[in-house]
Amino acid sequence: MSLKQRGHAMRTFDFAPFYRSTVGFDRLFSMLDQVGGVESAATPGYPPYNIKRSGENAYNISVAVAGFAAADLSIEVKENTLAIRGNKQSSGEEESDLIYQGIAERNFERNFQLADHVQIKGASLENGLLQVDLLRVVPEAMKPRAIPITTAKKAVLEGKAAKIAA
Repeated sequence: MSLKQRGHAMRTFDFAPFYRSTVGFDRLFSMLDQVGGVESAATPGYPPYNIKRSGENAYNISVAVAGFAAADLSIEVKENTLAIRGNKQSSGEEESDLIYQGIAERNFERNFQLADHVQIKGASLENGLLQVDLLRVVPEAMKPRAIPITTAKKAVLEGKAAKIAA
């Protein structure tokens, strides 16, 4: 029987010892804290989202934002973190006639850690889904390249041929 079937899964990790004994890995452990739910314990699943690979270096994030208009949403990229925020302005008129509210219209902030060289191509809102298109642009210096291998024998032969021709 697995841990998941019994309902006893370990959900929290303490990375404090790693912060003390490593240099330069702060961002890595912060990302692990976020994945573990340490910083986002208030509403961990809201709003729901999908991440899809749409090409070799292209990705798409779909966020379900039913009830939000484009003016209620904001997207910001800072230090490889994509932040999507929803701030619904409530109007008192609709609340008085509302019998049941099943569509959550609470404010939210959803953060995504982006890899290096990932850029936002654009965003669109259609049918209650916010689509954010991402593109990974790898610089030429970072791309793999083939290095030709020369031998000393070939260089010596070319030198002798040059002497003979002269």
